[in-house]
Amino acid sequence: MSTPISSFVEANRLRHHVLRWEPETPTSERPILLCHGYLDVAWTFDPLAQALVARGRRVVSFDWRGHGETEWVGRGGYYHFVDYVLDLDELTRALGLAEDFDLVGHSMGGTACAMFAATRPKGLHALSLLEGMGPPHTEGETLPDRIDQWLATTKTLRGKTPKPLRDLDDAIARLRVMHPDLEGELARFVAEKHTVLRDGSPYFAFDPLHRTRAPIPFRVEAFLAQLERIEVPTLVVSGENGWKPADHASRVAKLAVHQEHEVAGVGHMLHWHAPDALADRLAAFFA
Repeated sequence: MSTPISSFVEANRLRHHVLRWEPETPTSERPILLCHGYLDVAWTFDPLAQALVARGRRVVSFDWRGHGETEWVGRGGYYHFVDYVLDLDELTRALGLAEDFDLVGHSMGGTACAMFAATRPKGLHALSLLEGMGPPHTEGETLPDRIDQWLATTKTLRGKTPKPLRDLDDAIARLRVMHPDLEGELARFVAEKHTVLRDGSPYFAFDPLHRTRAPIPFRVEAFLAQLERIEVPTLVVSGENGWKPADHASRVAKLAVHQEHEVAGVGHMLHWHAPDALADRLAAFFA
């Protein structure tokens, strides 16, 4: 088993937490960069990273802004998709990956990776999107209504003091609301990596501002234009019991060079529950 090396790197004026896993005998010098999804952290890629390292691949991951051990945005800041793209652009250079690397994005991280791949292809060898083909199109919603809702929820959130968790079991119970298949040692591991101690009490590590709904609606036509710009080979991976947008097939069809793969018996968090099967497919595709 490879013990990950934890460090911090500055990118886009934020201090990002980074993990690196190194194989004893590399089969390729080209690293794989793993980008987690909404309210997840780099640490929960550890089972997948260990499986990729066992196949001889170097692996790097990081916590997105406002997640895990990475800094939250400063006063007046927010979390838009384009902010993540700028973070990723600067991180690849700060980590020395920009010349030749493979990129994997899960869920929200997949959407950000697709946007990055459409505009910053230099050095990117191949891409994989794990249930990361973008959120659903927002029908019938006006921009003024969306901004009005955002203003109201942000004001309400900032008027509240975050409450601590009782203990790790409380964190597990809350995580299971969104992830009912999270059980046993995996549940304890994920809960440990999703929480931080402040003044002796456990809290979830993410910025509570993530609880608000972004003010800019997702427009699928704009995202399709970005998918069309991706030139590198792209592997689209779904869980058998996972989530796809209603227009998934038309989104995938916009990719110039692509393959699709379904991982049997798992849902949205396929990297948690099927790391070996996923590593087999990723390693073969990137090779």
